Amino acid sequence: MVAPCPATLGRLCPRTDRLRPLLLTAALTLALALAAPLAQAQEKLPDIGSSAGELLTPARQAEYGAMMLRELRNYGYLLDDPLVNDWLQTMGTRLGSNSDQPRQPYTFFVMKDRQINAFATLGGYIGVNAGLVLTAEREDEVAAVLSHEIAHVTQQHVLRGVERAQRDQIPILLGMLAAVVAAQASNSSSSGNATMAAISSGMGLMQQRQIDYTRSNESEADRLGIRTLSRSGYDVDAMAGFFERMSSAMRGNDGGYSVPDFLRTHPVNTTRISEAKARAEQMKKDTVLLTTRTPSGERRERVDPADPTLGDPLLRGINPLLPGSVLRVPIGQLSRGASGDFNWARERLRVLSADSPAELQREYADLARRQKDGLDDAQRYGQALASMRGGRSGASEARQTLSELLKTHPDSLWVALALAEAESRTGQSTQANARFEQLLHEHPNSRPVALTYAEILNEQGGQAAGQRAQAMLRPLLSQSGNDPVFQQRYARASELAGDSVRASEAYAEAAFLGGRPEQALMQLQALKRNPALDYVGRARVDARIESITPTVLELRRQGVQDPDLDRR
Repeated sequence: MVAPCPATLGRLCPRTDRLRPLLLTAALTLALALAAPLAQAQEKLPDIGSSAGELLTPARQAEYGAMMLRELRNYGYLLDDPLVNDWLQTMGTRLGSNSDQPRQPYTFFVMKDRQINAFATLGGYIGVNAGLVLTAEREDEVAAVLSHEIAHVTQQHVLRGVERAQRDQIPILLGMLAAVVAAQASNSSSSGNATMAAISSGMGLMQQRQIDYTRSNESEADRLGIRTLSRSGYDVDAMAGFFERMSSAMRGNDGGYSVPDFLRTHPVNTTRISEAKARAEQMKKDTVLLTTRTPSGERRERVDPADPTLGDPLLRGINPLLPGSVLRVPIGQLSRGASGDFNWARERLRVLSADSPAELQREYADLARRQKDGLDDAQRYGQALASMRGGRSGASEARQTLSELLKTHPDSLWVALALAEAESRTGQSTQANARFEQLLHEHPNSRPVALTYAEILNEQGGQAAGQRAQAMLRPLLSQSGNDPVFQQRYARASELAGDSVRASEAYAEAAFLGGRPEQALMQLQALKRNPALDYVGRARVDARIESITPTVLELRRQGVQDPDLDRR
């Protein structure tokens, strides 16, 4: 807390009386820094019960979560890919709907980082590093991690942690300060050491309290997460399996390699693994394996025998928030358990998270050497994506590989979209557009299909292509307000189509969602001078300016400036 004298490292400087106020100030500053981030959100704690939900309203939590997401995107940490995001969001939403709080909205996103990590924060925002998916061996393991993070959200562990900090750290620090004062009042030559010992003891006690509480949170998240995993039809053994692999990775890192971030924030030990296994075994005893015939074959899932819908296949998987007379969905149309898209998603993430095409080619070459039968079909798909990054010659090679894969996997949307992209980028635009139109017919209102097709149309250029892309994206406008990829592609399509007003609005939204609110505000203010802006459009722009301005003013007040803006 206090810098030692250069000549007497490890001891306090002799000017104890002058340093005492600084010492107390430093300790008190530490206490306030630890306890005050959300103190203004709550004037007092209630006498009994948990007040975590009162620290921040759900709307405020969602606002902070969205702000964090924009900042991550601003610094280039996010991986905004329509196919991967759709896969992750679909899986996460299914898990969330089977959690203890099915009404809670969740936003799942992917980080480019190849470190093994995942985290949950305010507002139901849950992030997954690309490295975690690359390390997982099946979708059930990714679902196990998501279920764990969802439990952190449903149990409000972030807010509960802040509440505990407010309750515990102040008394501990007050006691620490008392010890500091007593030590400094002593004329003993060891008073300086006593001061440092008091500070160290207090800090150690606070850290241990926080560690204990974190362990409690992790145990609770494991217990609730595995229940969510089971309800969603995933393999309950996946949680312990993933923990075991992480534990092995930690033992393998004893030679000096860094410990994966996932193990720092989610410490794994034999007790935790054994508890996960025990819960899985108990879960199996409490459920039965149900086999159901569907149009695509047999589906097996573990269900609770006490489920009142068990005997009625029309009610299986019904949303528990709706009365039975409102929603009756045949089980064949329900989505439970692994989607079958994990291998495609993992290889796409491998390509998109790689530092360079050369590194990616080396990675696939290593995979081919290590595997007895060479690359599997999903890895060949990834290698084709990597080839497309190498220009037209690479796209031609990728087209051949993807054509072969589509014959083997005719129902794979991942392969079909990649093939259409390769066709367009090798000059076969007519064939590519026909394939896209067919996919659009088979998957109406599909975000990945629409956004991929729009990207290709924008690359092809011309007013007709822009108009087609704009018309195709327009139905998704109402549900894409927070989608930066949509806003960017809709903006470019509108620009090609000659719709300058819609293009400017969408470009401004893309800037805001990308963490550049000042650029968004300037673009909207410039749009107001556009003579093509009608009365309704002007009202819409004015409303958006009003909502963005407070964010820009607060950033300016804090001295945060957009480095891309010329302020001369």
